[in-house]
Amino acid sequence: MRWTKHGVVWAPSGERWWARKYASCPTPHLREDGALRLFVQCRDDTNIGRVGYVDVDPANPLRVLKTSLEPVLDCGVPGAFDDNGVFQTSVLRMPDGRLLMYYVGFELCHNIRYRLLTGLAVSHDDGDSFEKVKTTPILERSPAEMYFRCGNFVLPRNDGGVRMWYVAGSEWEHIEGKAMPIYDIRYMESPDGVTWPEEGRVVLTVELDREHGFGRPYVIADASGYRMFYSVRGRFPRVYYLGYAISSDGLVWTRKDDEMNLSTSVEGWDSEAVEYSAILEYRGRTFCFYNGNDFGGTGFGVAELQP
Repeated sequence: MRWTKHGVVWAPSGERWWARKYASCPTPHLREDGALRLFVQCRDDTNIGRVGYVDVDPANPLRVLKTSLEPVLDCGVPGAFDDNGVFQTSVLRMPDGRLLMYYVGFELCHNIRYRLLTGLAVSHDDGDSFEKVKTTPILERSPAEMYFRCGNFVLPRNDGGVRMWYVAGSEWEHIEGKAMPIYDIRYMESPDGVTWPEEGRVVLTVELDREHGFGRPYVIADASGYRMFYSVRGRFPRVYYLGYAISSDGLVWTRKDDEMNLSTSVEGWDSEAVEYSAILEYRGRTFCFYNGNDFGGTGFGVAELQP
């Protein structure tokens, strides 16, 4: 693959109370009015994240049309699994027009640094607002996936069910003196998108000699099979870079990270890391929205796949 980087699409100005900084994990959704909405997590002065959006022209993603004045998804009440922030990873349009937003709840802990579990919110107005399906996780802790059940990406099944690729794990390890999570990419299915098994099937395993985890997978399915774009959390140095894998069925994957070819720039907003990629195919063009340095601290940008 060959990509042309078009630069930063958007970064918060710092004027809004909930969006002082960061624009993390751009998650695309083509709206019924023709705009491309990118849901992003922004953070307030205390570093708590909430979900808002940036609308752009899908034919020219650098042309920003509108941004949300207030968050469309807020953090949870004190003591909830998402009381220290929410972080969207996937949006799915259902046959009845509803949007399902799968999001990560960020929970600070004492004996480990944090716990990341998955919540679900629904929109009845094409993404202008969301209500949480419930105040507890839809992916709760389980014996095999104790600390992390997050980073979800979903696709519909032909029978009305939902397929999910996600990040999960039950380990921490000290790397260069800092506790870091260990997790791989797993897969499972649901009849309704709400009720899920306690444990998924491992489909992509970390290579612990050089990496310790993966970021949000993003899966494209077409007549030729499945393509997965994901972030890799490297060990030495501890930075993110983008990976790529292919599959005939979405279950057995072959890593082809060397073919991704979307790496850091020599200088600028994405010179230290690239992560949280999301792919959009629009009228014969393929765009990759992604974050650069500091997990979205420099905003989010876009690159375009060349023929």
